[in-house]
Amino acid sequence: MGVVARAVFLDRDGTIARDVPYCSRPEDLELLPGVGEAIRLLNEHGFMVVIITNQSGIARGYFTEEMLERIHQKLKNDLAKSGAHVDAIYYCPHHPNDDCNCRKPKPGLALQAAEEHHIDLTRSFFIGDLLQDIEAGHLAGGKTVLVSPTETSETLLQGEVMPDFTAPNFMQAVQVLLAA
Repeated sequence: MGVVARAVFLDRDGTIARDVPYCSRPEDLELLPGVGEAIRLLNEHGFMVVIITNQSGIARGYFTEEMLERIHQKLKNDLAKSGAHVDAIYYCPHHPNDDCNCRKPKPGLALQAAEEHHIDLTRSFFIGDLLQDIEAGHLAGGKTVLVSPTETSETLLQGEVMPDFTAPNFMQAVQVLLAA
C-alpha cells in the first residue's frame, strides 16, 4: 500500500494536556481547554491524529509503561467525550542521555508512525509547545506550528529552529493549519 494519509502529529504535555512534571497517574492528566473540540475538527477534516511524546519518566523509574497506557487510556476517554479521537500514540521511554533515535527532537517516532500508517509527512503538520517539537517536525519533513501563549517572536524564535506558524493556543493552532 502506498503513502496516502496526511496527519497532524501532536506533542502531549504542554500542547494538548496540562504540563505536569512526569505525569505519572491518570488522574494527573488534564486536557487543556478546547483540545477535544480542536481534535474533533482535525478528525472531521480527514487528518490522522498521532501523538508523539517523550516520556523519560519511564527510564527514570517514576512510572511504568503499564501506567503510561492507563494515562493514555484516560486521554482517549476524555477526547471521546468531545467526539474526538487519536489514531495512534507513540512515545519515547528513554532517558535523554540514551541517545536513542526516538527522542524528540529526533524524528524517529514520526518516521515509525509514517511507515506503519502510510502517512505522507510532506503533507502533514507537527504541533508542539517546545522548539524540540518543531525541530522534530522539520527533520521529518512536515510543516510546524508552535503553540505558545507568550510572545514568541522576540524570545524563542531567535535560534535556528523556526516554526512555520505560531499560535497562542491549541485551537488556534488547528485553525491555522486548516487554513494553510
